[in-house]
Parts: sequence; structure tokens; C-alpha cells
Amino acid sequence: MTLLPDMRYPTPHELALAGRALADEHPGRVRMRQAGVSRGGRPLWLLSVDGQRGGPGEVLVVAGAHANEPVGGATALDLARRVVGAGGGGTGWHFLLCADPDGAALHRTPRPHSLLDYHRGFYRPPGPEQPEWAPALLPPDRLPPETRTLTGLLDELRPALQVSLHGTDLGGSWVQLTRDVPGLAEPFGKSAAELRIPVETGASDAGGWGSPGPGIFVMPRDGSEDTRRSTWCHRPRGTTAIVEVPMWASDLVDDPAPHPDPRGTLRVLAQRLTGEAARVAGLREGIPGDGPGAAALLRAVDWTLGLIPDVAAAWTAPGVPAGATTASLGSLDAFGRRLTLRAAAMLLRVLRCQAHPAAPGLDRLVTGWCEEFSARFRARWVPVATQVEHQSRTVLAAYRALQTGQA
Repeated sequence: MTLLPDMRYPTPHELALAGRALADEHPGRVRMRQAGVSRGGRPLWLLSVDGQRGGPGEVLVVAGAHANEPVGGATALDLARRVVGAGGGGTGWHFLLCADPDGAALHRTPRPHSLLDYHRGFYRPPGPEQPEWAPALLPPDRLPPETRTLTGLLDELRPALQVSLHGTDLGGSWVQLTRDVPGLAEPFGKSAAELRIPVETGASDAGGWGSPGPGIFVMPRDGSEDTRRSTWCHRPRGTTAIVEVPMWASDLVDDPAPHPDPRGTLRVLAQRLTGEAARVAGLREGIPGDGPGAAALLRAVDWTLGLIPDVAAAWTAPGVPAGATTASLGSLDAFGRRLTLRAAAMLLRVLRCQAHPAAPGLDRLVTGWCEEFSARFRARWVPVATQVEHQSRTVLAAYRALQTGQA
């Protein structure tokens, strides 16, 4: 697959075709096999380059764990080609090309031209249906087959490094680690600077985590139980790196200056979040799950709306750190907008399919929220090839830093 500036995100089927073509080109070094099957009967493909199953130093790269973050598949193919081009190094690299093909089939924005275009076909499954997060929310006997496939691969391959490829709709790039990887911050920051990608120095996903360098966050030993039960921590002796890259960049998430009024701002953000959620919830009431994909979309709407009361309560609780930065408040602002916009966008897909009379009004609301989101953060598109380049560089830098530290 040629990585051009105007390339689009590949579908799971296209990923499988490209992976099989690579295996045909290099039959002695590259293997392609079906590692499992999704709930909907779609294959879960594993592409492997060199190495042996369970050998020392193996690497497992997971793409497509979130349906609305499609850059990972393109990055996985790019990394596989780089590893092949570098020649055999004794390390086996394994790429789960799409961890959630069912979700990818519902998220339909291969080449979004704007935030509105992106949200027109938006889908992100509820937490219990997300392959990496399901173990934090479900008992072992109810885990979806995608999760069982992923944990099975982790048990089989015993990777020294697991990499999960993620992407944010708007913001900057950052890396979450289950343990520190000394030496990663410098090449990560250099890559971001060269490619004009902001570094998200106050990522909302890593609140309270230690940061050995800008945009690098290390999970605390006493991290939340939910995070500890995710597939990121399935093999505690290995290291997991979650690499985030934005579709649209915003320099507002890269400002380390102290925020002048974090508590007051959080109260305003919580009020806006609660009000927007109430508007969406009012439109959701009584909507049946009729139409293609409607039941899945509505489950995701309900899950997303269900998160909001706890988020708003946390933002208004006593003890919010007074030393919050402009970057961290910007990340929280984006997070709140993201929640209600996603719920509204998925509900709109259902209403439009049903020709519901409320669809035009919700359409105007989604359009307005997208325009406000983009304008507030001065969003600028990051070409897909640039997203892939930065993600690939970061993965390789993490691998090299880990190898150096173990030498």
C-alpha cells in the first residue's frame, strides 16, 4: 500500500489483502494467519514478520481497537514493510491488523474532509464491546471473542513489547506506558516537531500519571483497577505502549503555561457538558432500534451518555488541582465536547435512517457543535501519511529504547 499525502484509511478487507500480498512477496519471512473471528463472523488477521512464537523480545502491535480510530491499520502495514526492509534482526513482529472489524464496518469515514464529515459516519462501541477494555467491565466468561483472541495472542507470543495504535479526532499526540521506557521522550518529541504535530502535554486520558517527558505518561503502580484489568496489563512482565496521534491538530493542547482559573473553568465545562447531554438524552428517549446497525448505535449512545454524570461530578468535586495547565484544561474541554458530539452523531444516524421528524433539528445541532469544536481549537488536518509516519517512528523508537535499556 503506497502511503501518499492524500491517502485514505484502509478498510479491514483492504488491510487483509495488503497483508497477504506482503506475505506472498516474502514467503520466507512473512506469515499471515487467521487468529480468531469476531462476534459478527469476520476474521481477525495476524501478520507476522520473522521471529518465533513466544521467542524472546517479540513485539505485538494491535490496530483498530477503537472503530473510530482507523489510522492504526495503515501504521501496522507501514511498520511491517519497514521491518521487512530492515532485514532479519532476530525479533518477531506481529500485527493484529484490526482488533474490531465489526466496529470498523459501522464507522464509515475512510477519508473525512472535516469534523462534520467524520461524525456523519461515526461509531464507537460501548466499553464492554471494546476488545481492549472489555476485561475491565465484564466477567471472564462473558468476554467477547475479539478480546479472547487478543489475550490468547498475548499468552502465545509473550511479547516484551505490546503496542496499541490509537488516534484522537482533534488534539495532539501522546504515549501512555505501563512502565517507563527511558530514552523515548526525545525521539518522540523530535518526530512530532518535524511533522508539525502538537504534543499533548496534559492528556485527559492520563490524568494523575507521571510524565518523564512532554507527552509521555507512565501508569502509576496504584493505577485504576479498570486500567489494570485491561488487555494493556494482561502480561505484567511486558511493556505496553499506547500511541495516540491526531486526525486534526490543535496547538491549544501543547501549552504548558499555568491556567489562570482551572476550578472556574471546570465548573463551566461541567455545566456545558451536562446541558448538552440533556439535549441529546431528550431526543434519544423512545427511539426504537429499527434499521441497519441501529441497535448497536443506540447501545453506544446510551453508554456514552451514561458516562457523563460521573465526568461532570469529577470536574466539580473539591480538590481539583489549582496548578492545572492551559494544555490540560484544553484536553478536558475537548474531551467533554467529544462525548456529547459522539452521542448526538450516532443518534442522528439512527434518526436519519428512520426518517424521524427530529432528524433535521439534530442534524443542525451536530453541524453547529462540529463547527464550534473546530473553531475553538483552530483545528488543522494532519494528512494520513503524516499520522502514519509519526506513529511508526514512535513505535520504532519505543522498541529501540526498550532494547537499549535491556542490553
